[in-house]
Amino acid sequence: MDEETSPSGAPVQREIDLDSLKGLAHPLRVQILDVLSTYGSFTASGLAERLGESSGATSYHLRQLQRHGFVREVEGKGTGRERWWERVPGGISLSDRKIAQTPVGRAASSLVLRQWEQSRSQLLMDFSEHGWDEFSAEWTDPSVLTTINLRLTKEQLGEITDAFEKFATAFIDKYRGQDLPGSRPVQIHFNAFPVLDGAETPSAPKTDSPAG
Repeated sequence: MDEETSPSGAPVQREIDLDSLKGLAHPLRVQILDVLSTYGSFTASGLAERLGESSGATSYHLRQLQRHGFVREVEGKGTGRERWWERVPGGISLSDRKIAQTPVGRAASSLVLRQWEQSRSQLLMDFSEHGWDEFSAEWTDPSVLTTINLRLTKEQLGEITDAFEKFATAFIDKYRGQDLPGSRPVQIHFNAFPVLDGAETPSAPKTDSPAG
C-alpha cells in the first residue's frame, strides 16, 4: 500500500471500511499494530518475543495486517528469512457511524477500541508507577497527566476537538516520521467525549412574551 499524504506532506488519516476493520479486529493484531506504532519496526520473531507469542502466530497476523494495508515490509532491511515490518504511516479513524450501527461493525469496533485503550492505559500506568524512577527530570518535567471535566454543549465539544485537530496538524505533524538522536517513544493522549451516565442539562422553559 502506497503512503497517502496531504498537500503539506503529512500522512492522511485513514477512515477504514468494514472489511479492513474486521481484518484488524483480533487482539494480537491490535497489539502488533500498537507495538509497531509505539516502538518502530520489528521482525516477526522480535514481536513474538515481546508479546509472548510464537513467531508463527505473529508472522500469520502480520500477513493479515499487510493484506488490509496496516503494515508493510521495511524496504532494504532484513532478509527473506527475517523480514522487518513497520506500520503504514497515517492515522486510523473508526468514526464511520454506518459501520458502528451494524452488529458486525459494532463488535469489531468495540474489540479494537477496547484493545487500544488497554494498551495505552498500561503504558500510562507504567509511567505513573515507575517513570519517576526510570527517567531523569529532563524527561519527567515536560511530561503531564491531565484530566479536565467540563459541562459542554455538543457545539462546544465540537469546537474543542476541532481546535485540537488544527493544533495537531499545525504543530504535531512536523514531528512525525523523525528519529533524531536522543529521541525516544512518546505517547500523547487527547480524549473528548460525553460521559455515558451523565444527565443533560434541560433547556430553560420558554416564557410568553409580554403583550405589546
